[in-house]
Amino acid sequence: MIHLILGSSGQIGSHLVEYLKNKGEEVLEFDIQNEEYQDLRNEPNSLLKHYLQECDIVYFLAFDVGGAKYLEQYQDTSDFIINNMRIMSNTFDAIRRADKPFLFASSQMAEMSYSSYGMLKSLGEKITKDRGGLLIKFWNVYGREYNEEKSHVITDFIKMAKNEGVIHMRTDGTESRQFLYADDACEALFSLALKYYTLPKNEEYHISSFKWNTINEISSILNVPTIPSPTKDNTQRNAMNEPNTFILNYWKPITTLKEGIMKLYNLED
Repeated sequence: MIHLILGSSGQIGSHLVEYLKNKGEEVLEFDIQNEEYQDLRNEPNSLLKHYLQECDIVYFLAFDVGGAKYLEQYQDTSDFIINNMRIMSNTFDAIRRADKPFLFASSQMAEMSYSSYGMLKSLGEKITKDRGGLLIKFWNVYGREYNEEKSHVITDFIKMAKNEGVIHMRTDGTESRQFLYADDACEALFSLALKYYTLPKNEEYHISSFKWNTINEISSILNVPTIPSPTKDNTQRNAMNEPNTFILNYWKPITTLKEGIMKLYNLED
């Protein structure tokens, strides 16, 4: 099976590339971080068209996105909104022209209408359903990250714990999330890809731990002094909409939050 990963250098994409290669699968990588001409904001080039002809399935993971600090700074800017509109318009059109099966990576934030990022993902969901693709919703996937500007809370906490011996929080830590270790997310994607043609396309496939944890629990696992901020979370506003459990018919998460954090802690320099 030949897998085309759009956004192959992103947080989830980079883990998926490694995971699939370890499975002995053939992987085609496409990401602006590889070469400037692999920019999905532009009209599809000959390489993308060739990859779409060669592949068996497409993972549409590419998006201009990052953790809470990145979203708070950029998601309401015209560049952020237009960049992601261009990425979706060009990519969905290219996939349609190639007539390829695809998985679109959305987020639980698609249900948060006050978020520009969420609204964009919601539009992507509507296009995916109309085109007969598989709609994936990620719930706070964490793993190795190399772009500090776009990094997420668990990566930030681990770096502070290791480098400073203290965690400076951006919020008061009372907000809750469902965190999922990247390896579990990759296993879910691969499982869905293998079953693609037998899966109902009218369902939403929520890739989550299905367990709520507070931000404070992350710092307690790392066991270093923590300095909270009086600020409340303004990105997800502690929205606790529940995930759709349909995916549990095909896949289940196996890594606990503590296990995942400690694995990542031991990987980080």
